[in-house]
Amino acid sequence: MKEKKSASILKKFLLFNFFVFLVLGIFTIIYLEAVQPNLVKKRTVNHSLIIKNTSDHLERLNVSFNKKGITQFLLSTRFLFQSLDRVQFYNTDGVLISDTNILDLDQRVFTKSDLVLEQNIDGNNLDTNKEKYLNQNEYDEKKGNSIKEIILKDFQGETLVLENEINKNFFVSTLKKIKINNNFVGYIMVTEEANDILFAVEERKNFILRTVFAVALVILIFSLFLNKYILKPIGFLVSYTESIKQKSEQPTHINKFFLRKDEIGKLTKSIDEMTTELQKRANRAETFSTDLAHEIRNPLASLKGASELLHKAKENEREKLFQIIDHDVERIERLITDYSQMLKDEASWSREKMKKIDLNEIVNNVVEDFNQSLINQNKNIDIKIVCKNKNGKGYFILGIENRLEQVIANLLDNSVSFSKDKSKIEIEISEKNKNFILTIKDEGPGFSETVVQNIFKRFYSNRPHSFGEHSGLGLNIVKNIIELHKGKVSASNRRNSQGAQIEVLLPKLV
Repeated sequence: MKEKKSASILKKFLLFNFFVFLVLGIFTIIYLEAVQPNLVKKRTVNHSLIIKNTSDHLERLNVSFNKKGITQFLLSTRFLFQSLDRVQFYNTDGVLISDTNILDLDQRVFTKSDLVLEQNIDGNNLDTNKEKYLNQNEYDEKKGNSIKEIILKDFQGETLVLENEINKNFFVSTLKKIKINNNFVGYIMVTEEANDILFAVEERKNFILRTVFAVALVILIFSLFLNKYILKPIGFLVSYTESIKQKSEQPTHINKFFLRKDEIGKLTKSIDEMTTELQKRANRAETFSTDLAHEIRNPLASLKGASELLHKAKENEREKLFQIIDHDVERIERLITDYSQMLKDEASWSREKMKKIDLNEIVNNVVEDFNQSLINQNKNIDIKIVCKNKNGKGYFILGIENRLEQVIANLLDNSVSFSKDKSKIEIEISEKNKNFILTIKDEGPGFSETVVQNIFKRFYSNRPHSFGEHSGLGLNIVKNIIELHKGKVSASNRRNSQGAQIEVLLPKLV
């Protein structure tokens, strides 16, 4: 089944922000749609309060709800409506009976087409030709219906709110029933210019648009930064690991990321070090297998030859052939056992954690075990420990205790195998600069090699007579463990006496 190609982090990030903007956009539209109705509602509440006060005055003053009575009321109580653009009174049939536009309350007019009529205090028109104006129905331009039609057909309940835009001005009108002495007598419509509502809505729209633009710009800049400084380097690292996985001949260069001091730079170095280490392990495993096959081939050939001669040999020769066969079998067994243990050790090194340990205690523990083993084997070899720590603070290092015990045991085992009866082995612990030096000296024949460091190579052994007991991997394991602890190991012949010495240098714990 073909694996589905996953989207990049940048695409996911942009898609996520798109959905966020979409949701915010929907809520913003809902909010903006609710702004104007809420502001109009607040204005209507104020209108309703004015209408109630007007109704109370009409009831208190016992004003007749007709053209003459309302006109006189308007002229005598003009202070009630000075903050309004227009107040209109309608009878129960929806006929206009009075209008503040015909009074000298405010020189502003509702529309340019409205006629302004002046009346005397007795309610008589100064211009009788304009009498018909009071009987004309005003029109709601938004709905296309006259006020009379609205009253008779559309009015439900106690209050009706009308919104009109006339000559680029926005007006809010509140139409409400009026009762005097609990008797329904007609309607009052209060109209007020409300351009500030439109300005408030427009201001909110502009603010939201500016905010959206600013947020989009920030996200765009962050996306470019994210892509250039994070996603592209990660993409290069992915290509690098893929090229290694597929053993591609086209190298992916990641050296430019080594210069970065941030997490990307650290990640690049970690991946490069890990890759290098894995490649070394793979090469070591491959080389080990080749070397092991080569080392096993010699005893196998010897074993095969001895077994072929066994049935032809005489009785006195068979004992010698049996010894050869036993020696070769033991040699092969030791090779396979040490090789398997070495592979297990290398695999476990990466899982083990280093901690603060005292090198002197480790040496004492190993030496105590060896002395007991030598007593059991009836070997008269003396192992002595010499400490040269002047400050008396101990020999503390950062390391893996069981691995360092393995190092000391391998080195002592190597020295014991070369030491004769009644000889001495000296272990000296000293310090120099920022390191501790562990030196193991024996009184054996020393090294005959021209290049002494060859003894730390795999399967190297200069003791063919005892190869069944030594696979040639011990000193190589020592070298690997010491290097794991950031230390060094070297070998040489003793200068002032016979024998060999091996020096192990380990960094002190600061």
